[in-house]
Formats: sequence, structure tokens, C-alpha cells
Amino acid sequence: MRFEAITWERLATTLAAHVDGAAPGDGGDWLKVGIDGPPAAPTGETAERIAEALRLRGRSVLVVGTEGFLRPASLRYEYGKRDPDSYYSGWFDTGALWREVFGPLEAGGSGRVLPDLWDPATDRATRSPYVELPPGGVLVVHGPFLLGHWFPFDLTVHLRLSPGALARRSEDPWTLPAFERYENEVGPSDTADVVVRADDPRHPAWTGLRGQGPAPVHSPP
Repeated sequence: MRFEAITWERLATTLAAHVDGAAPGDGGDWLKVGIDGPPAAPTGETAERIAEALRLRGRSVLVVGTEGFLRPASLRYEYGKRDPDSYYSGWFDTGALWREVFGPLEAGGSGRVLPDLWDPATDRATRSPYVELPPGGVLVVHGPFLLGHWFPFDLTVHLRLSPGALARRSEDPWTLPAFERYENEVGPSDTADVVVRADDPRHPAWTGLRGQGPAPVHSPP
């Protein structure tokens, strides 16, 4: 896999231009972008950068983080607070994401999206109001383990950390087996439309868009 140096700003503007010129794959009125990566990778920051670049192009954008769709603690911690298998397959409420985020943006949907559902700090429902994303708007979802669920993304970006970088930068080393399992079972670097190497957050590198040839050569950022 060939990587070329790029800045986060240039990555965001390039991907925003691609999204701005794309049509929803499901024939609906909304585009959906997924920014996948472990908590040690800047998925939230990348999502916000792309969102801002899209807004500068006149697009309405809603950013949703999967940390707002955790299951209640009684379910997350059924097998203990540091069980990597539970973290991998039981912490995030994928059903709620389908129902409250992706469902309203299907062809013929209402466009009314719930931006978050559960507050892990209080272990209670957030009771956030629904947000209406107008036709032509873009949903940007970020968080870990986004690939492999058949979420209807029109563009997927995987922020990749080498095993060594992930081990160094992870605040919760007990989660590392979950990401190893994700690599083995889903292969996000082979699945995503764009792979960004983020071992050094100051100097990212990317593969270019899948199916559009190798990444263009840029001068070092």
C-alpha cells in the first residue's frame, strides 16, 4: 500500500471536494461519510475538519460521534469493565445508530437525526433534541469499529495506526486485543475508500481515493 504525505487541512479539502461532487449511493437526498479509527486516532478532529470544508462549499453537515451511542453500563460491563471482546462487539449500540441516524436519511426518510442517545458519564439518556438535516446535507460519523456493519456510507476513511503506535498512544491498553480482532476480521485498510496513516499526528500520509489511482505526490507538509 502506497502512502503519500499530506496535511490534515489538504486531506479535508480534498475529501470535501470529492463528497460535494458525489451522489448518494442509495438514491436518497443525503450523503454519509464514515471516519473510522481507534480513540488514539484523531477521528473527531478529522470529521470536524471535513465538515467545515463542506460548510464552506455551502453544504449542511451533521457530525455524529459513536461515543454518544454507547449501551448502558449494565450491558457494556456485563463481563467486566475491561473485557476486549465486549468492547469490540457489545459497547456500541449499532441498532440505535441504524434506527436514529441512518434510518431517517434513507431514500424517502424524514431527515430528523438524533445526534446522541446515551451519556456514559451519567449513564442516562441524553434527551437531546432531534436535528433536521435538510436534503443535500451530509452526515459525518466518526468512531471505532465503523466498518463491517454495512452502514450505508458513501465514503469511508480509516485512520490507521501501526500496532506499535496504537500501543504507545492508547489510554486503555486493555482494548488492544479488540483492535487486533478488528484488523483480522474486518481488515479496515482493505475495506475503506481512503486510508490515512496517522502514526505521527503531525505528519499524516494517505493512499488517495480507492479506485482513482495512487495518491498524488505532494511536497512534504
